[in-house]
Amino acid sequence: MAAKKLILDYIQEHEASRAGQVYLTQPVGGGQTVDYTWGQAMEQARRMAAHLKAQNFEPGFRIAILSKNCAHFVMAELAIWLAGGTTVAIFPTETADTVRYVLEHSGASLLFVGKLDTWEQQKPGVPAGLPCIAFPLAPKNDFDTWDKVIARTKPLTGHIQRAPTDICILMYTSGSTGQPKGVMHSFERATAASEGIVGCLKDNAGGDIDIRVLSYLPLAHIFERAWVECASFVYGRSHIYFAETLETFLADLNRARPNVFISVPRLWLKFQHGVFSKMPPKKLNRLLGIPILGRIVAKKVLKGLGLDQVLMAGSGSAPIPAELVAWYRKLGLNLLEGYAMTEDFAYSFSSTDAFNAPGCVGVANPGVEVRLSDDGEILIKSPGKLVGYYKRPDLDAEVFTEDGFFRTGDKGELNARGILKLTGRVKELFKTAKGKYVAPAPIENLLNSHPFIEMSMVSGVGQPSAYAMVVLGEDIRPKQNDPAFRKEVEQELSTLLKQINADLADYEQLRMLVIAPEPWSIENGCLTPTMKIKRNRIESAVEPKVEIWYTTKGVVQWA
Repeated sequence: MAAKKLILDYIQEHEASRAGQVYLTQPVGGGQTVDYTWGQAMEQARRMAAHLKAQNFEPGFRIAILSKNCAHFVMAELAIWLAGGTTVAIFPTETADTVRYVLEHSGASLLFVGKLDTWEQQKPGVPAGLPCIAFPLAPKNDFDTWDKVIARTKPLTGHIQRAPTDICILMYTSGSTGQPKGVMHSFERATAASEGIVGCLKDNAGGDIDIRVLSYLPLAHIFERAWVECASFVYGRSHIYFAETLETFLADLNRARPNVFISVPRLWLKFQHGVFSKMPPKKLNRLLGIPILGRIVAKKVLKGLGLDQVLMAGSGSAPIPAELVAWYRKLGLNLLEGYAMTEDFAYSFSSTDAFNAPGCVGVANPGVEVRLSDDGEILIKSPGKLVGYYKRPDLDAEVFTEDGFFRTGDKGELNARGILKLTGRVKELFKTAKGKYVAPAPIENLLNSHPFIEMSMVSGVGQPSAYAMVVLGEDIRPKQNDPAFRKEVEQELSTLLKQINADLADYEQLRMLVIAPEPWSIENGCLTPTMKIKRNRIESAVEPKVEIWYTTKGVVQWA
């Protein structure tokens, strides 16, 4: 019986059959780009793999990558796998302390340093004596360079195989609470999940198509790694374009003209706010309701976003407001929400044309088993299930049921058609002084659907009632020092608070909305690299002010 094909086998098939097909397009500044075909990418990967093998690292050695998304991130991963190693990717925004923790905990034998914005702050986290190789777009440094290494090294030859149980990726979670955990994924499970993802992409995008995608969500996170990089490894008929900078993002998007586009709720919301900054929501809604003209307007809006050729759009990583999904669908964008996590290689639930509903995350993907615990926790057994946590067998015992289901920590409801609705986090539930538990996520979704609000956090542990802190939208923050505008914001948010409270149980109702003094960001420690809010961090920062808020009159306050 022939051995089952693994992801590295797919890759080497594409190397042979698609050698001249452009696979990666990398911006290099000044509007210029460099294309790499499958053959060229694998030629460089094989040369770097030969260099890594020559270092005689221990079997199953770990090699780290600290870089923003770029073509050489993908080539480095290929090289690591071909050489017999395991990839450890570090979020390019991490602090020096976290960089050091991941490098030391993983036992990395070498570090690839690539595109970075804060290298000078991160550099102290690299242990002295750790060998480093710099990608072509890396900040100034004294390391050996990728180009020099491949110029002096002959490539590995032949068809290279890895054992199904070999660990291909050691994925450190974003660490929204506590130290990051190293999630181990094997070749066989990563392959199974990637094959399933390709099936989802083809089903929702219209069959066997040549996929164009812009890679800009961090490849160090499982969502982009699985749905963009590893899906392309299996499918082959993919062209990955990379974004250069935040400032060039729209130009990068228009260069790619993607037909598959995935993002996270915060960015879908920012895109919407960008549209509203050019056309008020009421006017746009009125125009969209006019026959023929509405279709013209909708197409123009999508073209302005660079999304007019998208056949499938996906949202993941965090819950997205149902109203936001409905708004994009009204424009004609096939926006489908999914649900997965690092621990199942981003493969568990996806919406489809047949099974979707705003506010829900779709149905279990093929091969995925799901059930709810007695207290409503979602339990999943996925083909992409993690092998375990690196050096943490104690965590393995906590997260798996006796029959092998993974405890997600999320609560949910399944309807008769198997469509899943997320209702909150098991550990995010908090109790007010009324003795009742409040689930923040559903209330935050209601708040986040308002055009004035970019992000929100519901809290109030031990208080008479819950409250919400909100971050104003990027387009309206510059006006917040204008007294007249502040009054308008207060009136609008007061009305919103009444509307939301009217639909909540009495113990869930919010006492007030508090406007955050500054936006939450990765840089100020309030967001994870995947743009989830760090509740503990924000709650700790505002703790001294909370009692004052509760004794101050007014349902809208400025922190």
